Amino acid sequence: MRVAIGSDKSGFTLKEAVKQYLIANNIEFDDFGTTDTEHAKGFFLVAPAVAEQIQSGAYDRGIIVCGTGAGMSILANKYKGVYAVACESVYSARMARAINNAQILAMGGWIVAPEMGVKMAEAFLTTDWLQDLEDWRKGWLASAAEQVGKLEETMF
Repeated sequence: MRVAIGSDKSGFTLKEAVKQYLIANNIEFDDFGTTDTEHAKGFFLVAPAVAEQIQSGAYDRGIIVCGTGAGMSILANKYKGVYAVACESVYSARMARAINNAQILAMGGWIVAPEMGVKMAEAFLTTDWLQDLEDWRKGWLASAAEQVGKLEETMF
């Protein structure tokens, strides 16, 4: 698995904690900024950089962190076929993958403590789409994903 990760200044500390988790677990990643707080990139630069990597297929998953997670998720979702979800709990991070097949986890550095953010990233990265769901729900969600794909064709 390849992970694209990035933050603005507000998400820098949380992103760095998640990077340590990735390193400790031998998960391949690249940091699309901010790499130090003196030369911070805005959320409006980082989110598109990560979303483009997911959209192109160069990376399997993305993790983006700003103050609340909202700004980055809004921008990342502007890319066709890219699904970013702003999460504040391990459960929401896991369900964003299992139910929504999100490829990008967005978090808020002002909201999520580093220890919690690492647990959220782990849940997000280790959960597959439809994992641990009932058979009827898997079928329903697969059908829903097809419908979403058709809608995207009219939107983008």
